[in-house]
Amino acid sequence: MKPLINLGNTVVDLVDKTRAADFLGPLALRIYLAPIFIIAGWGKLTALENTAYYFGEFLGMPAPMLMAVLAGATEFIGGIALLIGFATRLWAIPLMFTMLIAAVTAHWSNGWHALPETTLTAPWEWRTDLIEEASKRKEVIKNIIREHGNYNWLTEAGSVTILKNGIEFAATYFIMCLVLLFTGSGRFVSVDYWLGNAFRNND
Repeated sequence: MKPLINLGNTVVDLVDKTRAADFLGPLALRIYLAPIFIIAGWGKLTALENTAYYFGEFLGMPAPMLMAVLAGATEFIGGIALLIGFATRLWAIPLMFTMLIAAVTAHWSNGWHALPETTLTAPWEWRTDLIEEASKRKEVIKNIIREHGNYNWLTEAGSVTILKNGIEFAATYFIMCLVLLFTGSGRFVSVDYWLGNAFRNND
C-alpha cells in the first residue's frame, strides 16, 4: 500500500508544478469568451430596433429597448474587459446575469441541448420530445435534398441539422464566467494583475 501512496504523492507533486503556469487557464477562458460577447453585444447595439422588437414581442420582456441597450452594452463592454483582463471579476457578474436571463427567456422552453442530437451529451435534457420531433424532420429534409439537390455538395461543409436552441451555450458561458468570478483574470497577461501589483500590494 505504501508504494502506491508514494506513487500517488509523486504524481500529485508533479501536477502541482503546473501551478507555475496557472495563469493560462483564466487567459484561455477570457480569450474564448471575449469575442463571443463582443460580437453578440455589437450585434445588439447596432440593431437596437430589431433587438428590442425581439425582446418585447417574442420574449415578452418589459422595457424592451432598455433591456436591449443593457444586454448589448454588457456583452460588448464586458467582452472587451475580459479580453484585456480589466475588472474581470466585476464584469463576470453582469455577464452571468445576462446569460441567466437569456437562458430563462429565450432558451429554457427548448430544453438543454443546442442541437437535437439523439445521443445525449447531458442526461438532464428535459425536452427529449423536441429531439425526437427534430430527428423526424431532419430525415424529411435530407430526403428532399437527396431528391431535388446535390446532396454530396450541399453537405460537404457539414451535415444537415436542426437548431434546437436549448440553454446549453448560455449555461456554458455562465459557468465559464463563474470560474472567472472566483479565479480572476490570472497573472501576467491581464490589466488586473498589473494594477494589483501597482496599487494593492504596496504596504
